[in-house]
Amino acid sequence: MSTPKTAPAIELRDVRKSFGTTEIIRGANLVVPKGQRIAIIGPNGAGKSTLFNLISGRFRPTSGEILLNGENLSGLRPFQINRKGLSRSFQITNIFPRLTVFENLRCGVLWSLGYKYSFWHALERLRDARRRTEEVLELIGLERRRGTMAGLLTYAEQRALEIGITVAGGAEVILLDEPTAGMSRSESEHAVDLIRTVTEGKTLLMVEHDMSVVFGLADQISVVVYGEVIATDTPEKVRANARVQEAYLGTPAEEVH
Repeated sequence: MSTPKTAPAIELRDVRKSFGTTEIIRGANLVVPKGQRIAIIGPNGAGKSTLFNLISGRFRPTSGEILLNGENLSGLRPFQINRKGLSRSFQITNIFPRLTVFENLRCGVLWSLGYKYSFWHALERLRDARRRTEEVLELIGLERRRGTMAGLLTYAEQRALEIGITVAGGAEVILLDEPTAGMSRSESEHAVDLIRTVTEGKTLLMVEHDMSVVFGLADQISVVVYGEVIATDTPEKVRANARVQEAYLGTPAEEVH
């Protein structure tokens, strides 16, 4: 008897999304195998962030199916999807500026351990939460800033903290939306190292415009143009793909050499 194939971490089947009469996502199909790092790229307005919002439950598809580990996510709210093992970050830094770095990370940890948000002194007695928070704090390299209010961190530190919050709950599928946006070259290089470390053994799907980040992290690249995934392949093959060149350079595919 043959063993059934393991379900992909994420699968999109003919996903469509319209806002009024405007169709933004036009029959997108995508398979993200477990343990892979896949970058979504495409021209501005291609629908990349809309796809992220569909996968994470912020938007509901007009039609089609979105599956997480083989389970249809239709009708589930973002927090329900998160509890099934998917966590995401946003383009705009999304942290608690008036809580310390440690407290921000602990918020992400509490849900995964079965606790609800609470900031009473009794939290100090939750040894499992403290231990896991300490682990994430070390992972993202912000140990020396543990007692600093998050709103006082540098921009790059805030992005690192948000990535830490994203992985703190132990999700196996991580979505990062432009994680290096607004960073300098050295900050981006540090962020790439951080993302590689925190997603080790996990599934990563990210939207990113910085191609040096994409080629430095991604096992595969998916190209979205006008709401459709026109190519998914290794970075080298995507770079040489005529349809991708046409989408970015405006050169007819038959003329690309």
